Amino acid sequence: MPWYFIEYNDKKTSCFGVRTGSNSFCYWQIGDARLSLILDTRSGGKGVELGNRELLAAEVVTMISTQDESTFKALRRFTSIMCEKAHMPAQPVYGINDWYFSYGNTSEELIMKHTEMMAPMADGLVNRPFSLIDAGWFEWAPSLPNDCCWGDNMNTPNSKFSDIGNLARKIRSRDMRPGIWTRPLCGSYKDPKSILLPMIKGRELNKPVLDPSIPENIERVKNYFKLYNTWSFEIVKFDFTSFDIFGRWGFEMIKNGSPTETGWSMYDKSRTNAEIVLDLYRAIREASGATYLIGCNTFSHLAAGLFELNRIGDDTSGNEWARTRKMGVNTLAFRGAQQGTFYCADADCVGLTTRIPWDKNSQWMELVAKSGTPLFISAQPEAIGTPQKEAIKSSFRFASQSLPLGEPLDWMGNPFPEKWKLNGEVVKFNWD
Repeated sequence: MPWYFIEYNDKKTSCFGVRTGSNSFCYWQIGDARLSLILDTRSGGKGVELGNRELLAAEVVTMISTQDESTFKALRRFTSIMCEKAHMPAQPVYGINDWYFSYGNTSEELIMKHTEMMAPMADGLVNRPFSLIDAGWFEWAPSLPNDCCWGDNMNTPNSKFSDIGNLARKIRSRDMRPGIWTRPLCGSYKDPKSILLPMIKGRELNKPVLDPSIPENIERVKNYFKLYNTWSFEIVKFDFTSFDIFGRWGFEMIKNGSPTETGWSMYDKSRTNAEIVLDLYRAIREASGATYLIGCNTFSHLAAGLFELNRIGDDTSGNEWARTRKMGVNTLAFRGAQQGTFYCADADCVGLTTRIPWDKNSQWMELVAKSGTPLFISAQPEAIGTPQKEAIKSSFRFASQSLPLGEPLDWMGNPFPEKWKLNGEVVKFNWD
């Protein structure tokens, strides 16, 4: 159980965890009537070489619910204890993102078509929505000409985008706030191997990843975010820092009891994996200034307190409703408690396409819009008719406001809760 867990025994809720920003990867295990906390202080896949340095690996925090305090409220309170202070935006964040209908097959023309279609649905709202350009805008790597999520660098647009800075200004002229996606640890085929991470299982041979323990690479990453500021983007979504460094998805790290393969090291062997990731995240925060950040495929406990938004689950879908139910509904129910205490908890987009039944997507959109968490919609133009426009207008109106966090009411016995308390009202959904 990574970072923290809660236990309910029909009478009280007990909470066990570590403070956010810890210098080790932490997880809890229960078995044979024993509770154990594992502090993984490896550097790469080997033991860290601290030398004479002392390491504060983690700070353990525990809590027991008060009388008549529900488990959900206890969890909310516990998240605020684990994180000293969330780095929150001035207003609720919501808007659009092209990924779940374009899947990287994008262009400046498509971005503006999406923006111009959706902007009028937020007419009259003082808090304006974002229009976020997702993956596919940059020049692809020569060895991976069809991989829209990998580029030779993250500062050069491809032929489908003429002037990225001008595109940001065009989005703003339509009364939306411009945003952009990036994958900051992409290395170039021209880079010497000395500044790249060693190849391990899970990290493909034709994807050179920058070693984040090298100061030169941190400066390159910082320069990307300074450039996005120059281009006048107001929000940046950065992706894949977890997978690119360690070559595993989150569920694989827990299953194998290790965040990565054993036997390899980064350039700097004197810092733990958690310290190296934290230094990377702090550098991104510093370079971004007032620009909002969305962490995606990040380590939640290391992102907390640094980024305004953080993706709390895997991708939803514009193709499969079952995936949205699993990665969206379930995620919001069980990690939504981090909203406002760690960051804005982003449960991912509504993939509003012709491939997902509208009766399901309309419910998912309503849930997110009224949950008090960020709402992003990927709206395929062919899927937008009068009912969809009215629902989007209503959803934007709710999402633009500060609302109380939505509470799943049947989450103790249902991995996909159907009964929710939203803005003071009990709402019933049907996800099947």
